Amino acid sequence: MAKESSKALVLDSISTLWERREGTPVRSTYNKMWKDAQKDLDIQLQREREEFLQPEKDRVKVFKMLATSYIKYMQIFRNLETAHDQLVHWQKRTVIRQVLDGVIGRILEMKKEMVDLENSEFHYMDNILEDLKLLPEDIEVPIPRYFIKEKLEALQEREKILDQILLNAGLQTQKRVKAMTFEEAIKMIQVAERARQGRCRAAFMKQIYLEEKRERQTKLQVQMGPNPDAAATCIQKVWRGYVQRKKTEKMREEEMIFLGMSLPPHLKATNISHMHAGQINALQGEVQERHEEILIKDKLRETEGLNIKETLQDQIGQCFIECRHIIGKFPDYPTEEAGGSMAIFSQKTPEQVAAELAAKKEVALQKKAQQEKKVKEEGKEKTKGKKPQKTGKKEEEEGWKMAPSNFLSIMEEGNSQYKAIWQNRDEGWDFLQDHDPELIKEEKREEVEEEIRLQVDELMQQKLENLKLAVDGEKSNKQKKGRKSEKKKKMTMRKKISEMEEDLTPDRTIDSLYRELVEEGLLIKAKTVNLYDYVGEYSYLGTTLRQVDIEPMPSLADVRQLIALYGILPLGSQTVHEKAPLVKALLLAGPAGVGKKMLVHAICTETGANLFNLSASNIAGKYPGKNGLQMMLHMVLKVAKQLQPSVVWIGDTEKVFSKAVLKAEEEMNPKRLEKILPKFLKALKAQDRVLLVGTTNRPFDANLKPFCKVYQKIILIPRPDYASRFVLWKHIILQNGGAITNLLNISCLAKVSDGFTQGHIVQVVQAVLSELRLLQMTRKPLRTAEFMTSLARQDPVYKEEEETFKVWYAKTPLGKARIRALADSERAGKGKTKEGNKGKGKN
Repeated sequence: MAKESSKALVLDSISTLWERREGTPVRSTYNKMWKDAQKDLDIQLQREREEFLQPEKDRVKVFKMLATSYIKYMQIFRNLETAHDQLVHWQKRTVIRQVLDGVIGRILEMKKEMVDLENSEFHYMDNILEDLKLLPEDIEVPIPRYFIKEKLEALQEREKILDQILLNAGLQTQKRVKAMTFEEAIKMIQVAERARQGRCRAAFMKQIYLEEKRERQTKLQVQMGPNPDAAATCIQKVWRGYVQRKKTEKMREEEMIFLGMSLPPHLKATNISHMHAGQINALQGEVQERHEEILIKDKLRETEGLNIKETLQDQIGQCFIECRHIIGKFPDYPTEEAGGSMAIFSQKTPEQVAAELAAKKEVALQKKAQQEKKVKEEGKEKTKGKKPQKTGKKEEEEGWKMAPSNFLSIMEEGNSQYKAIWQNRDEGWDFLQDHDPELIKEEKREEVEEEIRLQVDELMQQKLENLKLAVDGEKSNKQKKGRKSEKKKKMTMRKKISEMEEDLTPDRTIDSLYRELVEEGLLIKAKTVNLYDYVGEYSYLGTTLRQVDIEPMPSLADVRQLIALYGILPLGSQTVHEKAPLVKALLLAGPAGVGKKMLVHAICTETGANLFNLSASNIAGKYPGKNGLQMMLHMVLKVAKQLQPSVVWIGDTEKVFSKAVLKAEEEMNPKRLEKILPKFLKALKAQDRVLLVGTTNRPFDANLKPFCKVYQKIILIPRPDYASRFVLWKHIILQNGGAITNLLNISCLAKVSDGFTQGHIVQVVQAVLSELRLLQMTRKPLRTAEFMTSLARQDPVYKEEEETFKVWYAKTPLGKARIRALADSERAGKGKTKEGNKGKGKN
């Protein structure tokens, strides 16, 4: 009964999706979105074939091309991600997923090209957005929801195990109700009852006082006599004041709506249809998980299995007879490595197969000759010396050219698959839109054939041996094959021995290593923080400042984008991580309170990654000595690779590379990881979804060269600007239970809090919005002055500190390259002006 009721609910929810709006079913919205995204992708792929293959010298034009493509791909990414999340049809979702991975990877490749071109991690595209009539929100990087959805059960199970280990180790306290004695319970009841009686008595005495006051006033009025004019004036004054206040409030609201600073009432109200859509989304996950692959596969095996087996046997037998007729003897049966009977089913005659074998031998010989030539050429290049510099100059003369992509083939394959199957497919019959049985049959038929082929190979191999023995008198070569297999076994044993020598914990399971790391406090529980919780606005003056040769400080929205591009997207998808530009280590540098740790936890939350804490303060006293340190990093790396994605976090990472260790920190030995960290990063390969993230408040205390060698990507996080502070005050007050009224001037708070970080604003709001203050909110609204006193107690980030961060960043490899590029552009500009002046003088 329960199953039937849940089915009915799902069907009802789907039928609501089928309701028509202006003659179009609601469920077709996401199909249309997918169709539009595929059209845009087709246009973009065609454009890439035409534009990016030709070299271009003008760097401004190149950046415009790259930025436009980046924005277009971002729009395609957003539409595909929404369609993938909302569509129930799982076969469509698999096609979308393939294209989605390709688009994500291409975005990361575009980002790398823009960074290499501008020598900066931050780019400003205001002009291009204006030309395309888009908003800054349109280039916000969306986080694919399938990163978490596809492994939700595994993540929940892992979280339970982690909580249990922490409880058993005593590192996490469980909330328990304290047992009370009988006397304590009576005392508590007495205290509560006496307090209640006191409140009742106070209310009763207040009522008596008010009654006595009212009696005195009536006696005075009787003695003085009624005054109708005074009463009328009082009523008029109150009424006119009330009416005027209402008018003023209405005018203010209309003005704010007109200026676009607040939403109209009909948009503020919660819509019933949105609530219903939320219920449908909850049921949608159940429908998405329903697959009927196994049932269809079993039916195919029952109905078509015997026919497939017979036809395969007949075809192989016929091939044996034809081969003996042409060659004069029975052929050798192809091995499993060669494909078994697949080599026979290539729809070729035995003569063609023999010709192919001869051609393969010739190709092998040619390859050997080519390799020998390459070795000779490499030797000549080493002797000559300075030839590669000439090629670099030639490339500069030719101009910029797009690097080869690892994702264009994936996108083109997905695009062609969409065109071949889904573009013009008639789906009028498919009401539920959950799966297409015919497509499943086509896919599963190949699997069934493959399974049956393996069985047929064993039978036909035995049959061929019997035929050879009976007709030609030949014996099987099983003994020789046995010798080969023995050799293979020996080779595999040698490999295993070498692996065992490298593996420091060969006899231990991943579960035991995981438990030990949790108990030692090296594997910690990540806080549930989403990336959109890191609130910040877009920088609207970036382009104008760069045009005046002033390097702008990055905005919080720019930082959020880089975290998504370098941290979340590669860790979330295996395909993207393997083929995209590899980022092994990421450094978050900025003043205290700008949200560096929050961003680390956000990466883990959005990707479902494990969080390892290797901060100097956390590993102090653990795994002492050189061997202990090696064992610790080996365990971390082994567990991180096995349970990927994983994030290895080093807080206050400047201490690892510090120029001089403070006396107070000598016992902690913060420089333990300095020499071993590069080896740790070398052990990470493209298929390992493991990211090293360092956070620092004082990066200028570290030695720059080893610091920048470890962290290939450095993100400088500044204090928030006015636009970000305005949004932050609003968001944090509402998040902590406050209410924003006309008495609370957010703009004033944003202006006054210049120089303060997000952490300061959070502390101020939490200090003001206590439990008592929240209870008084209805009768005593929040005022601006309440936050001023608490804000005055905080220490802001002064301009001198911000300048030190800028100076330090200018010394990093990317900062130096940026300064060099700006200097070159200035020289080129001066050269052009001099040439122009000479030309004018001649005229």
